[in-house]
Amino acid sequence: MIEERAFWLAWSQIPGIGPILQRRLQQHFGTLSVAWEANAKALGQVEGFGRQIIDTVVRERSRFAPEMFLKEHSVKNPCFWTPADREYPRLLLEIPSPPPVLYYRGIVQVEENLGITPTVAIVGTRDPSDYGKFSTRHFSIALAKQGFTIVSGMAEGIDTEAHRACLETGGRTIAVLGTGVDIIYPPRNQKLYEQILQQGLVLSEYPSGTKPNRAHFPSRNRIIAGLSRAVLVMEAPSRSGALITARLANEFCRDVYTLPARWNDYKSTGCLGLLSKGAQLIINEGLLVEMLSGMPPVDTGSIADLPLFSQQVTSENRQPLPKLEPQFHKILEAIASEPTALDLIVQQTGFSAAEVLSSLLQLELMGLVSQLPGMRYQRCSA
Repeated sequence: MIEERAFWLAWSQIPGIGPILQRRLQQHFGTLSVAWEANAKALGQVEGFGRQIIDTVVRERSRFAPEMFLKEHSVKNPCFWTPADREYPRLLLEIPSPPPVLYYRGIVQVEENLGITPTVAIVGTRDPSDYGKFSTRHFSIALAKQGFTIVSGMAEGIDTEAHRACLETGGRTIAVLGTGVDIIYPPRNQKLYEQILQQGLVLSEYPSGTKPNRAHFPSRNRIIAGLSRAVLVMEAPSRSGALITARLANEFCRDVYTLPARWNDYKSTGCLGLLSKGAQLIINEGLLVEMLSGMPPVDTGSIADLPLFSQQVTSENRQPLPKLEPQFHKILEAIASEPTALDLIVQQTGFSAAEVLSSLLQLELMGLVSQLPGMRYQRCSA
């Protein structure tokens, strides 16, 4: 039997099939191997699959065999995970668009992948002030000493300061690249890259040899946000990639923190904007560590408990729904007996996050659902 990871890799090679559509395929068919054999009519039942994409799928699938492609691809890319692998980072499985293929280099820590080791992203401008550099180093060191893994993008500026400070204090850091894991960008971070490989991990959703591309960097920001329990924006102007990371963190139900600054400081206008939108203020290291340490622990049950790996619920194993208002009914239908992330419920129902949260509260009061740590919800047994 061909291993399922071969099909995650194969589907990722088909033009127009991105992370969200792959996830929909997996949820609709149960496995991507089954989806690979599906005919055009069956594919048309999956949301987002129009005639053009279906024609592309049918054409491209005939050009290569997944098992053979896996072997060939692994020659140049020996180290990668797919959501079919138990080592795949658990926190990424909670977001709507987990990378179908995640390449890595460096030292892997199982506890980190399972979400047991707390991970915090530190991001910001590529052109920081002395205040921004000092603050980044200060809080990176403080968090590293408390056992937090620091996640960032190895870009110039705040990212570089966060990685370096963490490494200098003996901490653990993860760099998420917008290139292949074998391409160092910016080139001046060659030494930093080598240190991270010895003391941490380098990740990317792009295969070896992938050169820098401006379009890749906003996409990699979702991985930074998804890998982290919280995101710290240290210094950022109003137009900054760090703000993309913060927005995604909010969408993924992660906490966002930011550093205070003067109202007329151009390099921190983005941070002030985040404060106006509800980001939490970084006041001092003691309070920050206390707040981050107070986050609910990640459920360390089996990966099969996560929505991506849940078996499709059939009429034989699902309890009949009570009579409910249409909105409540649709939301309850989107929740399996296994823990389901809030962002996935929002995605499946098409309602706003506020509407979903309000309805979930009512469903909790009715005894139909229960809330779990990490903004996940589970249907209660009858």
